[in-house]
Amino acid sequence: MSIRIGVIGTGIMGADHARILHRDVPGAQVTMLADMDTARAQAVANDIPGAIVTDSAQEIITSSDVDAVLIASSDDTHTDYVLGCLDHRKPVLCEKPLAPSSADCLRLVDAEDAIVGDGVPLISVGFMRRFDPGYVELKSLVTSDDLGMPLLVHSTGRGVSAPAGTNELTVTGSAIHDIDIAPWLLDSPIVEAAWFAPRQSPAVSDRQDPQFILLRSANGVLVTVDVFLNAKYGYDVRCEVVGAERTASLTEPHLVVRDSGRTHGHGYAADWRPRFADAYRLQNQAWVRSLRAGTPSPLATATDGLQAALVAEAVIASMHAGGGFAPVRGVKP
Repeated sequence: MSIRIGVIGTGIMGADHARILHRDVPGAQVTMLADMDTARAQAVANDIPGAIVTDSAQEIITSSDVDAVLIASSDDTHTDYVLGCLDHRKPVLCEKPLAPSSADCLRLVDAEDAIVGDGVPLISVGFMRRFDPGYVELKSLVTSDDLGMPLLVHSTGRGVSAPAGTNELTVTGSAIHDIDIAPWLLDSPIVEAAWFAPRQSPAVSDRQDPQFILLRSANGVLVTVDVFLNAKYGYDVRCEVVGAERTASLTEPHLVVRDSGRTHGHGYAADWRPRFADAYRLQNQAWVRSLRAGTPSPLATATDGLQAALVAEAVIASMHAGGGFAPVRGVKP
């Protein structure tokens, strides 16, 4: 049985998701694409035989030719589109963030609970790092106690450049991945957060860049997060878990190193897509497998999306209070 999927939003992420579903996910059939820019949607549809283009997200949500929906539209549309999917009892994979605020996330959690109760949840959230092979191995080392008691986690995210934005957008649009992955690695929720401004890059004027964030988990692990969106040299994600007995770190998944001009090294991707190509593929495959089997999705849940939003709001509260730890409201251990 194929799962007929409609994709809302065909920008960079939506286009990639549609092509991954079509090319790399057995049992998935992309039947509809929605974007206000229909020419952009048609360019994607040209690679997916049979896909219909519309400028209406609601048409996808209500269509009898769509079994499940993937939302990759702008953040401010997520709440209404996810609610629409719930109203029509359609499973939905929503790109991060689940919604623009914790209040909206809670609204979605409550709406899902009212509809499905103890049944199979309908909402999945696209925190794809949970499917990256490196992060999966790190988690297995923590879970198996191979490293001993975890003491520290160091998480780093760097990019080449970023569009104009705000300090808050750095947190909700980029550091949100670190905010999600840390409690997942540690199997312990984040209970407090702090934000700090390092020395400012002279190349950036629209926001503080880089930013430094501290997170503390319920089991006492301190997580450091440094985010530098305009680091110029390449897209670079690092994570180290420091245990009482051993440490473990991600290695960049480079297949080739180069020797040239008395140097030995590797290149970096220009953005996140090559680095996390496997993660997106494995995530989408897992989602469709669960839909075909009628079992709960192994992806992040609506509650995970809510938890990430609550931590992000604590980070932003610290930002506006001049630093220092801020408690995470309503944390659910």
